Amino acid sequence: MTTVQQQRYYSPDEYLEMEINSPERHEYIDGNMVLMTGGTPNHNQLALNLSGALNFSLKRQSFRVFVTDQRLWIPDHRIYTYPDVMVVAKPIQLQEGRKDTVINPVMIAEVLSKSTKSNYRDEKFAAYRTIPTFQEYLLIDQYKIHVEHYYKTDLNKWIFSEYQQEDAVISLVSIPFEISLADIYDNVDWSENE
Repeated sequence: MTTVQQQRYYSPDEYLEMEINSPERHEYIDGNMVLMTGGTPNHNQLALNLSGALNFSLKRQSFRVFVTDQRLWIPDHRIYTYPDVMVVAKPIQLQEGRKDTVINPVMIAEVLSKSTKSNYRDEKFAAYRTIPTFQEYLLIDQYKIHVEHYYKTDLNKWIFSEYQQEDAVISLVSIPFEISLADIYDNVDWSENE
């Protein structure tokens, strides 16, 4: 979840300097700083379930798995963001002059909240698609069993699939990984949605 902090323009350098010294995380969207608010226990559980399964499955392979706190730079849209789950091919490519900001994700997953779901499907997905290494995208609903899966097949061509049954299995295309929705949604407390 995000909230707009101030309506003043910040340069990327100002943002990075403030972000390093801030106790809170912020996104940077073309001059605007946006406070990243805390997520729900279900949001955290879903990100943890997916990132944990990815990390275990990809051990000793040429990928790194990051969750929540790893900053990503999207130069074409001038965005610094923190995807919920991100898989990056080794060697990690960092933004020039930085040791804390990656630029080469292969796969990104976002857990949807009521306030972020349209942004993640539209503006954020459009920004992610400008990253040359980006091949695959998962959108995970935290209020019901539902996952949207997008993967790149060619320049400007993406395939969309959606999954709603607990026994359904998602097979990623860009990395050797598959997971059932039962495993993604393990330990999610549906009473939180009431």
